[in-house]
Amino acid sequence: MLKKRCEWVPLDKADYVAYHDNEWGVPLYDDNKHFEILILEGAQAGLSWYTILKRREGYRKAFESFDPIKVAAMSDSYLESLMVNSDIIRNRLKIYSTRRNARIFLKIQEEYGTFNAYVWAFVEGKPIINYLQTSKDTPAKTSESDALSKDLKKRGMNFVGTTIMRICKQ
Repeated sequence: MLKKRCEWVPLDKADYVAYHDNEWGVPLYDDNKHFEILILEGAQAGLSWYTILKRREGYRKAFESFDPIKVAAMSDSYLESLMVNSDIIRNRLKIYSTRRNARIFLKIQEEYGTFNAYVWAFVEGKPIINYLQTSKDTPAKTSESDALSKDLKKRGMNFVGTTIMRICKQ
């Protein structure tokens, strides 16, 4: 049986196909996975997702396998050293935002018990399932992503715009 894929998936890119088939639109419940996506989506701002997907291993190495405790403790000198790391996007604001966001992520964990509990509260604990005809029908933002983005920004996070935070599953 053929797997149904969105038209945006380039079939000649096995890593993109694997991402689509195994991760895209799959609800997350693990805090470390939430943090990984938070870092990668923030890095993706203004770029294509595939640009970031190709660099995922570089991000994994640079940011301690997406361990928010270790990222929160990173020094300025370490973050500056990442400016020459071609395995990630070398944007100073995005690099420094990983540490800032990690620190806020940890505060949210303290407040809610888990980041997972926090983020799922914006959709009352249930995935949003959209029955769309084409991916062009996918909303760029939702009221839930607006609320999540606004709250994360209020807490001080960067690169967490509503489109990046869009909570939806096709």
